[in-house]
Formats: sequence, structure tokens, C-alpha cells
Amino acid sequence: MFSTRSICFRAPVCDTDLKLVIAIFPGSVLHMSSNINRKLYFAGNVIFREGESGTRAYLIKEGKVEIRKQLGNREILLGTIQKGSIFGEMALIDDQPRLASAVAVEDTTVIIISRETLQTKVAQADPFVRGLLNIFVRNIRTMTKRIGALERQISGAE
Repeated sequence: MFSTRSICFRAPVCDTDLKLVIAIFPGSVLHMSSNINRKLYFAGNVIFREGESGTRAYLIKEGKVEIRKQLGNREILLGTIQKGSIFGEMALIDDQPRLASAVAVEDTTVIIISRETLQTKVAQADPFVRGLLNIFVRNIRTMTKRIGALERQISGAE
């Protein structure tokens, strides 16, 4: 059973936050806010579940997160991400349900990126880049569905 306990806080921007956000979003106004929404997830906390709608993306400030996909009655580990990684962004880009679940492996602090912030950034991007981004997200979702279908076929053959 996973814990859902977490702590939300809004705090002044510190140097490490600023460096991380600038490294990920060069020239961004995201770092110009005097406060950044952060959330601490304790080890074992579910950050979001596969199938949920997405209202925010997350930038890992400290900690590790596992991305997990449910295939039938099995849970598959897709990957482990850590400091400086962004996750949860696909649901904000294409307005589709979450493709996988995210679970904190250790106590993890994230910087929350709202749907509005991401949409503003994407809207300001070159139309060619916006088009590529949508194609990338669509391709990832298509490949994930195909992998799931193959996994079910393999499981059925065993």
C-alpha cells in the first residue's frame, strides 16, 4: 500500500531552485516569480496514477521517482528519474490521461509546473517546435499502446 502523505509549500526562490529552473528553462519567466510552488513527497508516495487527468508537471529538485505502467495484473517499471528531470508533462501537452504512474522512491521535493505555465511556454514557441512537440507526444503514446499489446500477446502465449 502506498502512502499519500505529502507536504505542499510555497517558498521564496533560493539559489539552487533558480539554477535548476534556469538550466531547464533558459530565459524563462518561471524563475522570475518570488515564490515557487514546491511539494515534498515522502518515500512510497504516489505522485499521480496512470489514467488520471493531468493538471501539472513536476521538476525534481531532490530525490528519485519511479515511472510505472500497469500491464494486465503486472506493474512494469519504465524508469527511474532524479534531480533535474521533468515528468508528467505529456498529459499537459495533449490533454490525455496520464500514461503511467509516478511514485517517490525516496523523499522527493518537486517544483510544480502548472498547466497554465506550460501552455504559455508552448504557445510562445515557434509553430514548428510546437508541431514537433505534439508529434513526439503522439508517437510516445502510440508506442506505449503497441508495447502493451505486445506484452499481452507474450503473456497469453506463455
